[in-house]
Amino acid sequence: MESYRNEAREAVSIQLEDADAEVAPVPTSVHEGGASYPDMNPLSVILENFNDMFGNINWNDADNVRRQILEIPAMVSKDEKYRNAMKNSDEQSARLESERALQQVIFAIMADNMELFKQFQDNPSFKKWLSDMVFNLTYNRDGTPYDNNQPRQIMKSLQKDNDQ
Repeated sequence: MESYRNEAREAVSIQLEDADAEVAPVPTSVHEGGASYPDMNPLSVILENFNDMFGNINWNDADNVRRQILEIPAMVSKDEKYRNAMKNSDEQSARLESERALQQVIFAIMADNMELFKQFQDNPSFKKWLSDMVFNLTYNRDGTPYDNNQPRQIMKSLQKDNDQ
């Protein structure tokens, strides 16, 4: 018991220098010299992955579902809370905001396509695929919205996820 008291006294007696100082931020990556951007694949990879994973779903209006899936990233990236999280938070927090925004977009388009909503709610692998695809297309440290008019591309990581 006496040794514990000594340790407690020593811990309390630690004093910091009384000086102005600045603590450097913790590095968030091992890359030096600017931002690194992942290699991207064309839109055809999105559709190919989608068909490989969910081609067995009998969509009543498959073209409408594909069209809406391609519009989702732009809709999610315009969410103000998600954009704020991309700019001011770590990747994990941004992912949580992306998933929240995706859920809101799915509810918003539910009226147009009940099939997509049903798969999103009932099919965990479809929900994960869509969540990953949307996050990977929209996440950037600047918080800028995804532009649906730019060449549509997707991260190679999605293809790697499907290969595993």
